[in-house]
Order: sequence, then structure tokens, then C-alpha cells
Amino acid sequence: MATHLNATPPPDAAPPSRGPATPGRTVNFKVRRCDGPGKPGRWETFAVTVERGSNVISCLQQIAANPVTVEGTRTTPVVWDSGCLEEVCGACTMVINGKVRQSCSCLIDNYAPGEGDTITLEPMQKFPVVRDLWVDRSRMFSALRRLKTWVPIDGTYSQGAGPKETPDDQEIRYKLSECMTCGCCVDACPQFLLEPDPARWETSFVGAHAVSLARLFNEHPTGRTLAPHRLEVLSGHGGINDCGNAQNCVKVCPKHIPLTESIGQIGRAVTVHQIKKIFFARPDPHAAAKGPG
Repeated sequence: MATHLNATPPPDAAPPSRGPATPGRTVNFKVRRCDGPGKPGRWETFAVTVERGSNVISCLQQIAANPVTVEGTRTTPVVWDSGCLEEVCGACTMVINGKVRQSCSCLIDNYAPGEGDTITLEPMQKFPVVRDLWVDRSRMFSALRRLKTWVPIDGTYSQGAGPKETPDDQEIRYKLSECMTCGCCVDACPQFLLEPDPARWETSFVGAHAVSLARLFNEHPTGRTLAPHRLEVLSGHGGINDCGNAQNCVKVCPKHIPLTESIGQIGRAVTVHQIKKIFFARPDPHAAAKGPG
């Protein structure tokens, strides 16, 4: 049975406070721009009047409404991705002042409390840029399909109550289920490299998010029926052995998911899986009939 989670929340991404924020101040946003895949990048800076409680997304909306740089040059609106604006969907991830995080929960009062302060916005580095701050995270979802991180069902009709779970198991799996595939963990991971070619995703590192979600569904009473498949995939190229244990992932996870604990547990499970294959492998009943060649 799994142990209780004792994950230590990562330190706050915001810099130390320099005092109360000034309402109505002007903050400069230095944005890394790119017009499309394969196009050269450039920097543009915008001055935004910030009110109390503003976040990065609300400031980007101001820039989109009036895309004029500090030099007075009219340009195209900055493109970004976002959805819920409640740090639930994971779509608005970007690199803010050099650290990957969710932009919807990044409050300007914490990052730039003074008049004339500057905030730097860049797209994530481990995914192909679609345009400006918007990246293509398809590789993350491809890894989830490889590992079949879902609960298999037999039809959609009612089959009565499902298996009961203990409160301890519920507590563990609930925390793991908070993963929103935002990309923070893999963007900070030195083993997860930019790979724009989908043909190579099958042998590239799956990432900490996929490993942790494999653990989540391996511990589910019904989801564990696919555990042998998940462990077999994680035994191969791009699996658990590609993790270098840098532990950057757990430091930047916005949900404070114990990713390194999941990596350790899956590593042990993969070892047991491979040992069982050696000592308890079932002989192929058709091997003798096939004969040599």
C-alpha cells in the first residue's frame, strides 16, 4: 500500500516583496515575439497601466487591445493560450522572469509592485512555438496515449457501485489527479528536450507528468488492469530510465504534486515487472508448432 504524501510545496515563484504595490502604475512587459513556426524571434516591450489585482493575462489583454510598443510602433497583438483563468486547465503556461509557471495566477502586484518595473514573458522552451507565447503541447498528450492513462470501461451503462477505496488511497490519488498537463515539469526538465518531429516521440522521454499519471491509474482499482502495459512502455526507450533525477519538476509544479515520489515508485514497479517477466513468463504454446525458422 502506498504511503501518505508528504510533499513540500515549492518556494513561491514571486520575488521578495519590495513593499505595497502602487495602484495605477506603469509596468513594462518585455515579450518574446515569433510570427510562426521556424520564424526568427524578436523582443518587443509594451507599457501597461496596472491596477490592483491584475495578472499577466489581464495585462496581455490590454496589449492586444492596443498593440503599440514603448517606441510608439504599432505591431500585431501578442498571441497566447489560455482557458479557465483559474489555474485548472494548464493552457496559459509561459516563462515569466525566467521561470516557467502559470500566467493566470501570476499577480503583477507581487512581480512588479513599483512604477516602471519590467516583467519578461517568453514561450516554453521544450515545445514548438506556434506564435509568440503560444506553443504546441501535443507531445505531452501523445505520451499519455502511449501509457493509456485512463480507466478502461466495459460499456457506458450502469453496472452498480464501483470498488470501495480507503480514505488513505483516496488522499494519495486525489493529489496525483490534480495534474493539468500544463508543461511546467517537462519545461524545467533537462532530460525532456525539444523534439518537433512526432515520429520521434515514441522513443523520447515521456516526462514526469506522464510517469505520475501512470502511477495514478496503476493504483486505481479498475485502472490497474492496464498496469502491465504502462510498465512495459516505461521499461523501454523514453521511459523511467531516461529520468536523470534532477528534481526540477517537483520544484516548479503549480499543484505541488509529489512527482519525484511518483518517479521513485514507478521505478520500483518497473523493476518488479521485469523480474516477473524473467521468472514467471508463460511459454508460448505456439512456439513448438512453429518449429525452427
